[in-house]
Amino acid sequence: MFFMNELINKIETLKNSDIAKSVEQKIKIFKNINKKSNDELFKEICFCILTANYNAEKCIKIQNEIGECFLTDSKKEISEKLRDYGHRFPNARAEYIFESLKCKDKLEEIIQITNKKALRDWIVDNIKGLGYKEASHFLRNVGFDDYAIIDFHIIDILTDYDLIKKPKTITKKKYFEIENLLKTLAKKTNLTLAELDLYLWYLETGKILK
Repeated sequence: MFFMNELINKIETLKNSDIAKSVEQKIKIFKNINKKSNDELFKEICFCILTANYNAEKCIKIQNEIGECFLTDSKKEISEKLRDYGHRFPNARAEYIFESLKCKDKLEEIIQITNKKALRDWIVDNIKGLGYKEASHFLRNVGFDDYAIIDFHIIDILTDYDLIKKPKTITKKKYFEIENLLKTLAKKTNLTLAELDLYLWYLETGKILK
């Protein structure tokens, strides 16, 4: 409990700093994407496909510079562009993006699913290359605030504060266990899971990304 309280105190300090404005602005951007077209939603899907086991900042650059190509290019062309930008897995990610095009025109309808568990499960089951972490990342980035993005930064900070033991692998069961812990932390800090993720990321990296 001591370590939980220590982390809560650090988050509360950030909530009373200029970082809070950055978090608020980022959340507004996410919620605005929710109102956009299938094409915009699909580009966000592609961003999350790219982030798996790769650097988020580099993925942001790729999305900003060639995001439109995800809608129009062949698998080979996407792979070549990802290779040019130095992505670690150009062929596999190009395949996932190209395969996921079949779901593009359903996205506006899909994000209207009211059952939050069913919504995330649909994405995991139907978008190749997205597990629970990446599906949660996509949903947060398009305006949903009740999913936890459990990446290695979040694992590290929870481990540092002795709130979990660092898992060797994150199974579905382990993912939900850690998500429940984060829900408790969010409740104690009066934050949504989306806001909490940004604060924890800042504590771990000194940055607020997406």
